[in-house]
Amino acid sequence: MFVEVFDTTLRDGTQGEGVNISVQDKLLIAKKLDEFGIDIIEGGWPGSNPRDEEFFRQAKNLKLNHAQLCSFGSTARSIDDIENDINLNALINSGTPVITIFGKTWQLHSQKGLGLSDDQNAELIFKSVAYLKSYGRRVIFDAEHFFDGYKHNPDFALRMLESALKGGADTLVLCDTNGGSLPDEIFKIVSYVKNKFDTTKIGIHTHNDGELAVANSLAAINAGAEHVQGTFNGVGERCGNANLSSIIPNLILKLHHDTNQKEKLDHLTSISNYIYELMNIHPNTRAAYTGKSAFAHKGGVHVSAVMKEARMYEHIEPELVGNKQRVLVSDLSGQSNIKYKAKEVGIDLSDDKELSKKVVNDIKSLEYFGYQFDGAEASFELLLRSETNEFSPFFKLIDTKVNVFYDDAGHSYSEAVLKVEVNDEIEHTASNGDGPVNALDKALRKALLRFYPEISEIKLVDYKVRVLDEKDGTAAKVRVMIESSDGNDTWGTVGVSTNIIEASFKALSDSINYKLFQYHKEKQISL
Repeated sequence: MFVEVFDTTLRDGTQGEGVNISVQDKLLIAKKLDEFGIDIIEGGWPGSNPRDEEFFRQAKNLKLNHAQLCSFGSTARSIDDIENDINLNALINSGTPVITIFGKTWQLHSQKGLGLSDDQNAELIFKSVAYLKSYGRRVIFDAEHFFDGYKHNPDFALRMLESALKGGADTLVLCDTNGGSLPDEIFKIVSYVKNKFDTTKIGIHTHNDGELAVANSLAAINAGAEHVQGTFNGVGERCGNANLSSIIPNLILKLHHDTNQKEKLDHLTSISNYIYELMNIHPNTRAAYTGKSAFAHKGGVHVSAVMKEARMYEHIEPELVGNKQRVLVSDLSGQSNIKYKAKEVGIDLSDDKELSKKVVNDIKSLEYFGYQFDGAEASFELLLRSETNEFSPFFKLIDTKVNVFYDDAGHSYSEAVLKVEVNDEIEHTASNGDGPVNALDKALRKALLRFYPEISEIKLVDYKVRVLDEKDGTAAKVRVMIESSDGNDTWGTVGVSTNIIEASFKALSDSINYKLFQYHKEKQISL
């Protein structure tokens, strides 16, 4: 069966808390969705806000290769003045070949919310759809709150679908607007509707309030729905919408349905991360299929098995969705983890069991002290290369002093003074900063720049502090995780101490050492 995929990231997705994207961002995402093979892209509600109106104005110049743009709105405000309805005319003026309108299919809403009788609500739906159809557009009718409405009064809910069909609706989309339905309910109701309207394309639109939006969407498709709506990464109001990043691979790889995304399924992780980036949302590392941890293995027994046959602990090949297998190093690690990670960086430990065992013990000891190498793989690589005598630090800290100044008037600044030794030469320098760690970072870079100008490329992109052993209060150890980038690569480092400045310096030191090690290794290879 072919399933049509309808994306509402740019409309329903933007209603999610913390989501705020510009017109330009929406245009860029629309292009990316088109490249991926999305069938219909719902761009927004042109009658509701200036941003969406501007999007549709500019979208007329978008050169889409496959997808059709869709505008969204509601049924008319008044039964008696359909042709002058501002909302319906805004949909027509948006110029999109597809229009989606929602109407009330829960009797509670039409009676209490709109104050309409059953006959009036049915007439409103009929006339609104018919008016849009008179302009030659494909009309999708979103049956708002359909499942709640059906459970409350099935005759009313079905009658509203019939009114939309009589008006000329091309697709009937059943909406679990409150997100509270269960998969067995969805399956039974969709099966009944599909049987009743057997010549009509039935769609599904679910929300994630019960953590079942993807499951409910798949249940509807198993019941005969041929059109599925959702958002990338599951963004949306409240708990979000059905996640297309999970629905699409499930449709293709598990249910073996045809979709227009099949050929580019290996771009799935890339487009997921692209949309996270434009929405300025931190990616969900544990997201199915596309998350950084989706194919990550930590336990020694798991890693040993995966190295022999990945299928033992991976339900699909990660490359099918553009992801990759990862092995983590921690106090749960065995020699298999260490050998795997060593192989990733070009070190073969297959014949050196003693070294593998030593590194495993060192890792477990460091993690017991508070270190964590998940997300600090650069620090792990330096540790490993130290054990194999491939790496020694490019500089040595002799001493450092950090002063923090502040007063009651709100004035504050920090100063770091340090001495480092590079190639038997001592560099003594100082720098001010917004805080003690910033001052230390500036002073260290200032001291090393004369010797290693390549460190000017390094930018700090993330800095996290975690208090360990909270019961020790202000004397507790802290773990500092730093993420750095040179514009091409990103790497993570870690430091632990009862002194936050020392922990920060350890992480900063590893960050710079890692960059210098990689830089000089590449330089030697090129020579």
